[in-house]
Amino acid sequence: MAALNPPICNFGQAAPTFELPDANGRIHSLESCRGSNGLLVIFMCNHCPYVKAVIDRIVRDTRELAEHGIGSVAIMSNDVAVYPEDSPENMAQWAQELNFPFPYLFDETQAVAQAFGAVCTPDYFGYNSQLELQYRGRLDASGRNPGAPDAERELFAAMLSISKTGQGPREQLASIGCSIKWKSA
Repeated sequence: MAALNPPICNFGQAAPTFELPDANGRIHSLESCRGSNGLLVIFMCNHCPYVKAVIDRIVRDTRELAEHGIGSVAIMSNDVAVYPEDSPENMAQWAQELNFPFPYLFDETQAVAQAFGAVCTPDYFGYNSQLELQYRGRLDASGRNPGAPDAERELFAAMLSISKTGQGPREQLASIGCSIKWKSA
């Protein structure tokens, strides 16, 4: 698995619209996922060791961000024919086991990942209330293993600032993760 870093934030870029199903077939959209003060979009999957290392922190942070008017959504865009651990059935099971406080959506065509410019899992996109991109950094100092328990909560702090000011931090450290598993042409 090649580790990739996504590009740095393109401040002000509009969030692409989407309508995607969760594992139960319920459709969610950009509008239905956003909060009054912004939206966090996370590209992730079940099998990635980088996601597994921080999933408890993702759940914690998204739960707390909801209290500040930040909606969250996770999108899985991998090719499930090659990575069956990421299938909608397994997505639903993982979401239930960990009590995800956000919808976990399946991007079967991979068009949404392409529209966002997602490159890895996890890949975080933080938007303000106008759905303008303000954060494209990492969750914290974690990598393939969880960071220290007292690691600075970079994404959480950035999203809190975005909820209050509409602006993200000018300095951001890129996330790291496994490449999205694109379908063969």
